[in-house]
Amino acid sequence: MRQMIVATAFLAASAFSAYAQTATTSPDPETPAIATPDTTNPTAPVEGANSFTEEQARARLQENGYTAVTGLKLDEKGIWHASATKDGKPVTVTLDYQGNIVAN
Repeated sequence: MRQMIVATAFLAASAFSAYAQTATTSPDPETPAIATPDTTNPTAPVEGANSFTEEQARARLQENGYTAVTGLKLDEKGIWHASATKDGKPVTVTLDYQGNIVAN
């Protein structure tokens, strides 16, 4: 009888550990890893590990019509911040790891 209890406990523990190792999905599977020209994340700028170099961030902003990009800095949340000009008007602009650009 004791062996049956031990065996049952072992099987239950094995099943629980297998369940605990099940892969999880991202919090929002609809959120793209990278923004495309036609879509942006409505919650941008999105915090996350940013792999853009300063030169890549500057180039992405310039490709999207921003000129005179100055003060480009990466914050602790992985978001690039800069001052720039677009359509002749000064703006504060951010760029997140997905490539989303938000101007204020």
